[in-house]
Amino acid sequence: MMRSCLRIGAALLAALCSIAAGAETPPETEIWAVDPLVKVFPDSAPAPGEAIAEAARGEHASLQVAVRCAVQMKNLKAQVAPLRHEGDASKTLAPQSVRFVGYVPVDVGVSQPPKDRLRIPPAYFPDPLLEAASIHVTPGSTQPVWITIKVPLDAPAGVYRGEVRASAEAGGKPVSATLPLTVRVYPIAVAKSRLWVTNWFQISSFPGKGELQVDGEAYWDMLRRYARNMADHLQNVVMISPLSLAEYKARPDGKLDIDFSRFDKWVEIFTQEGVIGRIEGGHIGGRAGGWESQFVVNIRRVRDGKVEPASVAPDSPEADAFFSQAMPALVKHLREKGWLDRYMQHLADEPIPMNVGTYRAMADMIRRHAPELRVIEACHAKDLVGAVRIWVPQLNFFHEDYAHYHQRQQAGDELWFYTCLGPQGEYANRFIEQPLIKTRLLHWINFKYGATGYLHWGYNHWGNHDPYRQLAIPWDGGAQHLPAGDAWIVYPGKEGPLDSIRFEAMRDGVVDYELLSRLAERDPAAAKRLAGRHVLDFNRYDGDVAAFRTTRHELLESLSRP
Repeated sequence: MMRSCLRIGAALLAALCSIAAGAETPPETEIWAVDPLVKVFPDSAPAPGEAIAEAARGEHASLQVAVRCAVQMKNLKAQVAPLRHEGDASKTLAPQSVRFVGYVPVDVGVSQPPKDRLRIPPAYFPDPLLEAASIHVTPGSTQPVWITIKVPLDAPAGVYRGEVRASAEAGGKPVSATLPLTVRVYPIAVAKSRLWVTNWFQISSFPGKGELQVDGEAYWDMLRRYARNMADHLQNVVMISPLSLAEYKARPDGKLDIDFSRFDKWVEIFTQEGVIGRIEGGHIGGRAGGWESQFVVNIRRVRDGKVEPASVAPDSPEADAFFSQAMPALVKHLREKGWLDRYMQHLADEPIPMNVGTYRAMADMIRRHAPELRVIEACHAKDLVGAVRIWVPQLNFFHEDYAHYHQRQQAGDELWFYTCLGPQGEYANRFIEQPLIKTRLLHWINFKYGATGYLHWGYNHWGNHDPYRQLAIPWDGGAQHLPAGDAWIVYPGKEGPLDSIRFEAMRDGVVDYELLSRLAERDPAAAKRLAGRHVLDFNRYDGDVAAFRTTRHELLESLSRP
């Protein structure tokens, strides 16, 4: 019945467009369902399928439809009325949003492309979810529509049915068509996930708004908008740097008074919006120069009665003088606020074997002045036992040294993993060129290999680039490019961040991790078997979308049984 309705709707729109265009034969115009794990391109052709989503209570149900007409469609709109429970029409599911998927250009491809790369750049790829209420579509181009339905935690289980209505102007006359939508809600509820997830972000500027004045109204408003967006995508860890946000005043004795008020306001906003979770204390140091250089730490020192910033060696007297004041003050403040147990401290990003010595010097200093703090780090080196308590290896290093990281976990340390511009090749990542299922499977990797957190640096690092026009960002003096999709997973809208289909897939993967973890509590072998169907190894996956839907159906069914 549903496929018949799809054909009728497609035929109706084709006929209407044909009339509007004055053509003797119907132009190629159709509306059809596409699994939201499949990226739709401007030249994507219609295919049979049903617009159906299966979701737990509290989950976001995503559906995707595509529209194409042989003549230009002006002011294409898509509308979805609340879906009604087939057993009780008074029970409904209202759509959270109905958005058009935008296309962005990828000019430079990844340096180590995977075998399943979708297109060879230069090419346009679907990614941002636009805020436009209507859109023009060129003749013969396919336009995807993304439908998001937030299932309430108290929604009655069962099947909900509705439809999407696409309408436009073609040849000066109105055209429209509808397509059936189905959401099956399961009796299990997911309010949050036990997987720790962080995406690093910046707030110094916003395209169209320019520099955001620290402590200005626009600054705090934008911070809250970011927090709300992160919480909506199940992020529960946020990078906040208390020592960078603090205000310092020199005392007559040359010591420092440290005011953490701005840090407190950040934490309160992210807590109110549902992100924290955990607080990821920003890095206290970094490289002195190039990639293989040693680490230095950032301090404040008093000269001529004034406080000034400086970078010094971590084992220097100046470093010890500053951190002997700052770290105990921070610990005292965290304890007073009740935040100490949720706080983690970064030292310097991505230590490698060549600078492990200066990294350990930082860790030694922290242990002297703030032994209560747990150190978390994205790392390229494993010779950090005793220095790091929360290990975050890049996915390929996690793969290569799995035995080491598993041993650290057994010894009581915590284990996450991260991706960024690497690894490439066949590894899962968030690159735009990859199939969308690879982004979702990141958190199936978390489950299969026991990593309880995921970190990525690129929430919104647009810099001075137009994120809608330049996706592959030059770095290292222009010798290399950050892959498209590495530096951001949201886009700037008129008033705040706009989602991408990659961010939607990542959120759904976080829910999958929670569901797999629950099944593992009941039946470890079954959970392991389901995860193993699609994560064959750290860098080998079964990306068949239909097979994935079958597996997830089994997962939801298994958890719904008494």
